[in-house]
Amino acid sequence: MSLRLYDTATRELRDFVPVTEGKAGVYICGLTTQGAPHIGHVRFAVAFDVLRRWLTIGHGLDVTLVRNVTDIDDKILNKSAEAGVPWWAWSYQNERATSEALESLGVLPATYEPRATGHITEMLDLMQTLVDKGHAYAAPDGSGDVYFDVRSWSAYGELTHQKIEDMEAAADADPRGKRDPRDFALWKGHKAGEPETASWPTAYGQGRPGWHLECSAMVRKYLGDTFDIHGGGVDLRFPHHENEQAQSRAAGLGFANYWLHNAWVTVGGEKMSKSLGNSLLVSEITKITRPLALRYYLGAAHYRSTIEYHEGSLREAEAAVDRIEGFLRRATNGSATLPTVELPAAFVEAMDDDLNVSGALAVVHETVRAGNTALDDGDHAAALEAAAAVVAMTDVLGVNPLDPRWNGGSGSGAADAMTALDALVSDRLAARESARAARDFATADAIRDQLTAAGISVEDTPSGARWSLARHTDV
Repeated sequence: MSLRLYDTATRELRDFVPVTEGKAGVYICGLTTQGAPHIGHVRFAVAFDVLRRWLTIGHGLDVTLVRNVTDIDDKILNKSAEAGVPWWAWSYQNERATSEALESLGVLPATYEPRATGHITEMLDLMQTLVDKGHAYAAPDGSGDVYFDVRSWSAYGELTHQKIEDMEAAADADPRGKRDPRDFALWKGHKAGEPETASWPTAYGQGRPGWHLECSAMVRKYLGDTFDIHGGGVDLRFPHHENEQAQSRAAGLGFANYWLHNAWVTVGGEKMSKSLGNSLLVSEITKITRPLALRYYLGAAHYRSTIEYHEGSLREAEAAVDRIEGFLRRATNGSATLPTVELPAAFVEAMDDDLNVSGALAVVHETVRAGNTALDDGDHAAALEAAAAVVAMTDVLGVNPLDPRWNGGSGSGAADAMTALDALVSDRLAARESARAARDFATADAIRDQLTAAGISVEDTPSGARWSLARHTDV
């Protein structure tokens, strides 16, 4: 297989070889449902959606993608208490908001989307295995806490290439009873003031799972002891992914063969976060910017490159989408059947090079330019072939403007509406051209003003006027 991916564990590009021929198992850490998602939160989902599409479309693999829901956590308990809402209701509300945000951005549904609270039995089994193997221990004070003993696992630190002595103390649990301050919590004993519903019985006392244990148990259930790819944001490498790998391998599991990490979305050079007060909620942005343009923006850069958000970012993405959409509308005229074509070799080469989406998009826009030239020259066969290639490439990237999802519906109604609109606008443009030919410029200008007022942008070209829907993206 020609696909090469950058494995953050080995710090090198590696040929992708699946565990099982013809299949690929991918696990990505989903969001903790403490609040509604901003665009920094959802970049990971767009990045790994592109990976999934390329594994499927580009390499014909049967992909199982698991994206978990962390629905029990310190932050969830704290924020729900502040709001005076039961923790499970608070979590579900934000889980729904996250699902709606991802759907609005065209992220394909996960094969499985397990909730942590639905897998307590699997977590307890894994924890007991670690205790039995001497890699975990219960706090001696009877608190119900259970810790992973990092010094019992000689390979601890191998994912992030750190020595134990250089690591900070684990801050995920009270240090009482720890053999080493870096030992992390597998299980957290129930504390006074916490909801009784947020704890489960164990041989060590009532409590709830630690964050790291949750993912190891869920990935094992759905992808097996050894699987292909584990992904997530770069901020999860340590301690979360380091701890996942350590506890899983200490339990005798092979765990992930490849680790992929996406970079942040930043504002003013700082990671986008609610604490900085610079978050941009997906639900708010998509009120004034097309979800397609937001999807394009979040996926246009290489997944390992930081995206710096600035005023005008979304306008640039909108303009790029409009160029693609305008060409496809001209080439297909709302109804033309596209020929079957292969993905351009340069596009395939870029995608196989560690998902070089920026290089792949360069091929998309080069094809759009060639297609527009063909239309200007009257070569409609060449234009349709270019349009077919653009549709195939943008399907891989999840930004195909002809996909019904971007037109407000899943059926043909939205496409029919666009066809009807095209007929009406084309009629007005023909009347405008007749007025210009008769040197009746007042009438021609009046028609253009009417179209502009209706939200239609008109561009005069050597081959005639083009129209597109005007966009308002001043975020």
